[in-house]
Amino acid sequence: MKGNKHTMMTRKTIAALLASTLITPVMADEKEELLKLKEEIAGEREELLTLKNTTVNLIDVFVQQGLLDKNKAQSLVKAAQSKAETTTQKELAQEAAKVADDNAKNPKRVRVTYVPDFVKEEIRQQVVAELKNDVVAEVKADAKEEKWGVPAALPDWVSRIKITGDARLRAQDDLFAAGNPGQNVLNNPYYDYLSINKDGGHLAARNKNEELLNTSANRMRFSERFRLGLDAQITEGLKVGMRLATSNQYSPVSSNQTLGNTGQGYQVAIDRAFVQYDFLDDKHNDWFSLYGGRIANPWMSTELVYSSDLSFEGFAGTFRWHFNQEDGTVKNYHAADANARLGLQTGTHSPDSLFLTLGAFPLQEVNLSTADKWLFGGQAGGDWLVRKNDRLKVAAAYYDYQNVQARANASNSFTNDWTVPQFMQKGNSLVPINVNDGFNSRCTDSQSATGQGCLYGLASDFKILNITAMYEFTGFDTPILFSADYAKNLGFNQARIAQEFKQSIMPKTNAYQVRLDVGNPEMKHFNDWNMFLSYRYLERDAVLDAFTDSVFHQGGTNAKGWILGANYGIAKNTWLNLRWFSTDSIDNVNNQPLNIDTVTLDLNVRL
Repeated sequence: MKGNKHTMMTRKTIAALLASTLITPVMADEKEELLKLKEEIAGEREELLTLKNTTVNLIDVFVQQGLLDKNKAQSLVKAAQSKAETTTQKELAQEAAKVADDNAKNPKRVRVTYVPDFVKEEIRQQVVAELKNDVVAEVKADAKEEKWGVPAALPDWVSRIKITGDARLRAQDDLFAAGNPGQNVLNNPYYDYLSINKDGGHLAARNKNEELLNTSANRMRFSERFRLGLDAQITEGLKVGMRLATSNQYSPVSSNQTLGNTGQGYQVAIDRAFVQYDFLDDKHNDWFSLYGGRIANPWMSTELVYSSDLSFEGFAGTFRWHFNQEDGTVKNYHAADANARLGLQTGTHSPDSLFLTLGAFPLQEVNLSTADKWLFGGQAGGDWLVRKNDRLKVAAAYYDYQNVQARANASNSFTNDWTVPQFMQKGNSLVPINVNDGFNSRCTDSQSATGQGCLYGLASDFKILNITAMYEFTGFDTPILFSADYAKNLGFNQARIAQEFKQSIMPKTNAYQVRLDVGNPEMKHFNDWNMFLSYRYLERDAVLDAFTDSVFHQGGTNAKGWILGANYGIAKNTWLNLRWFSTDSIDNVNNQPLNIDTVTLDLNVRL
């Protein structure tokens, strides 16, 4: 392939050089005749010069030998020249008549018998100008496709590395309703249990002004997120990857850095580190993919269950069964990235296939115990192209969390302290693991009041059934995507909670979301746009509040409301994202509502 392109370029170059010295006619079919004409003229000129010199030299020899008188010789030469001029004029007249006859038969044909040097130069310049752009464009295309110089100058591994990255600057305004409880300990039942667990009790957290969630003070803040990823193709089908990100190491669902730490440096964490193997057949059908390490979300899901910033640690595999792969529409279908639409994870891209994804993820290793915390999951679904390019994806998943439910400690015992969550947002029903009963050395009056807990865990177990459907309609010029998501926690056991913790907690275990997207799925160019509208209803113990969206209702569960958003491309791979969240609490705590509106404006840039 490379040799053919170089041969083509050489031919063009030779053509340009010839054109710079030859007469270029108006009509393309005259080029070959002009080349022949030049060769004939050159040959005839050489013959005439030879004949002339031979004749003159012969006459001179005759004069020198005395065979011919000098005056007689001069008269002979003059007579010959006169006869030659007469003959030439006659031949030119005949040639002119022939040309006139040819022109009458071929009126579009142009015959040029003489072209001045300045005309030749103009023609040469014109030919060079016309060929220059074509030749340069072809050379650039060859250089780009064949990577001229790179394979020879750099190691092989350089061509197998792909670098990705993105940056986001965010302005966020949190607006709290006037009916929310104030920041008074006596009438505000919305506690920051993550801080209470960290500080060792209510009183300890109160002394640090960390006991209560913000429920009344409007807040404007700015944040940023920078991520840089590197994928290396080791061999066919096998790659390793890593991604660095600015990070809040205490939150698995947010890698934002809040601006306002001028005197400190930013935290940077390894957000992804994984090995991936993809098996493809001779027709490039991906039959299965295996992942290990800290990986991207492998599930088809929405932020109802998993935040878009959440990474999974562990192992997963997706297995696919393809059908109808010879269909031209299926072969030529190109889908957007799995997470192109913010808040939606569309999962594996294999039109006309059935898929099964299995995963095992350790959540927390517990020292001196075999009861580590795990997430085991399985998802089965189908991906179909219907009505030409319309696309339907449906999946059902089951997520089984192991050892995340709280276990109460005996008096002055700390055996079950490990059941406290490493991270939580808000919303899930909580129960005290340790209680200040007057004897517990972890919960003395200096940490929590008598009868009050100082360490809290999840009241419910979590075994979540999740059904997700997405339908993309392409019948209009603008793509339309409709998605629906439903989740139910099958692990809530009201009797067990009452028996172990002496609390009666009603089951609130359902969640759903419906969403409509209109516009380009990806923001790649100027003037790309999309809009979306969704409604979300998320009961208290439907999903694990630690892993759900961190912006809706300021994170967590026990919330319902609307989300309206829009994206607009302002340059290549640069776009603005505007979202408005209007949320209310489903179950008021101690008859106190919690209603929050949030507005975010993001500037996004992608490599």
